[in-house]
Amino acid sequence: MTTSSVAAPDAPAQSRGGARVAVQKFGTFLSGMVMPNIAIFIAWGIITAFFIETGWTPVGILGGFGETNGVANVGLVGPILTYLIPLAIAIQGGRMVYETRGAVVGSIMTMGVIIGASGTTMILGAMICGPLGAYLIKQVDRIWDGKIKPGFEMLVNNYAAGILGFALAMIGFFWLAPLFKLIAEGLGDAVNFLVQHSLLPVASIIIEPAKVFFLNNAINHGVLDQLGAQQVQESGKSILFLLEANPGPGLGILLAFTFFGVGIARSTAPGAIIIQFFGGIHEIYFPYVLQKPILFIAVILGGATGVATNVAFKSGLVAPASPGSIFAVLGATERNSFLGVILSVILSAAVSFAVASFFLIATRKRDLAAGNAGDMSAAMAKLQANKGRDVNAATSGLLGNNAPRNDEETEAAFGGVGSGTATATRVENVVFACDAGMGSSAMGASVLRNKIKKAGIEGVTVVNKAIANLSGDEDLIITQEELTPRAKQKNPNAQHVSVGNFMNAPQYDQVVDQLKNQ
Repeated sequence: MTTSSVAAPDAPAQSRGGARVAVQKFGTFLSGMVMPNIAIFIAWGIITAFFIETGWTPVGILGGFGETNGVANVGLVGPILTYLIPLAIAIQGGRMVYETRGAVVGSIMTMGVIIGASGTTMILGAMICGPLGAYLIKQVDRIWDGKIKPGFEMLVNNYAAGILGFALAMIGFFWLAPLFKLIAEGLGDAVNFLVQHSLLPVASIIIEPAKVFFLNNAINHGVLDQLGAQQVQESGKSILFLLEANPGPGLGILLAFTFFGVGIARSTAPGAIIIQFFGGIHEIYFPYVLQKPILFIAVILGGATGVATNVAFKSGLVAPASPGSIFAVLGATERNSFLGVILSVILSAAVSFAVASFFLIATRKRDLAAGNAGDMSAAMAKLQANKGRDVNAATSGLLGNNAPRNDEETEAAFGGVGSGTATATRVENVVFACDAGMGSSAMGASVLRNKIKKAGIEGVTVVNKAIANLSGDEDLIITQEELTPRAKQKNPNAQHVSVGNFMNAPQYDQVVDQLKNQ
């Protein structure tokens, strides 16, 4: 199999660095541990909403209150939060660092922390110990790599992992657990201080800009999920799950552009509203804010309004709302919090809309005179630079056909594959790869899958994966341009196709042509 040539990333892309990029990568890693396990949070949230003592249908044996035959009910709520969620996160984190072997050792270390910090949810500890345990066993394995006599590999490997796991569990139990418990309690006290002094809306000054610059994962998964889950166990709901997920501020921005924007921004805003508000893909409104940085004021004030509303009504969610769709938010709303949550979305959208509209109207004449197509393109470029990885397919499709590639650019990105000539190796396994292997790559895979089906092609599978999970048996890998070099490192023997837009890339038709000619 020949590897298709791909244009090398430009110098600015290679030289990205600094604290912002470091936080982005850290947040991406945290997200990679949490997002695959979001279904556990949702299931736990449903169990909590229905079966705890203040739930919709209280059931002691499931909710963990009361007694059965003289024995206190343990229920499902506590054990899932205490054991299942941290262990699932640790296993995923360990797998990301060193596959199954790393997941095993990382989970052993995490168990020591969980038991040692009894009474405190150890999601934070799992995020650290899972990858750390995996990293350590990886380094230990390197010590005698290639030095074990044939027939003794399993014995050495199993005992090495078991002995190291034992040591790490002891370290986690006696030394790390008290430290993590202290950190968790400190963060909890800080949040309680903000809540008690009605200062929680101030958090929007950090959270709303962080979302636009893709720094929110470190805050959201590193801090808010941990504290929010703890609050749910204690009171059945948490306002912290709403700090970042509220779709109101983004809705307000897009509505303002719908009525008072100009050019491309105005024409694309109505479609973006559907994707952002109902689909929960918040990235769709980020270019609009970056186009006019003064609109950060609008999203901050809108976010603060939503938080203040939830504080006033003491409303909250029972689990993280992921993605941040209005449906996901309402689905996770605590039974007595619907009024506050709905008002928080409406009011935050109204404030964001009013402030953004003021700025758009104030600059409307200048924008009409200059035209804003260039500004929107510049904002998309800035968005790409801010994220430093694949921009969601819905976001990258904002400009649609307004910024098409010429034939040379398309051919360079595609590397000659699909030009109508059959390749030496048959393509049967096509993989779309992105950072998390979920949102954007899933949409791209769906688009190509439909094209292949319409073309009547059989015997070809199209799936989506995270780049870290590429196994080396892929025949053709499709990635967003900035991620192609990483994908080629994982599987240099596959054909690689670079696209700028997962939703409507012209390379898809070339792939279909290649598959027809096999």
